[in-house]
Amino acid sequence: MKIKNSLKALMGRHRDNQMVRRKGRVYIINKKNPRFKARQG
Repeated sequence: MKIKNSLKALMGRHRDNQMVRRKGRVYIINKKNPRFKARQG
């Protein structure tokens, strides 16, 4: 999982990316291609 300051750029890299907020952290999850997982904070 990548840990990034800005997730906006990573969102556009795959159309199945979803931005999710869990426990005060922002995540990008991708069920079809898990290599795009990322976390902010």
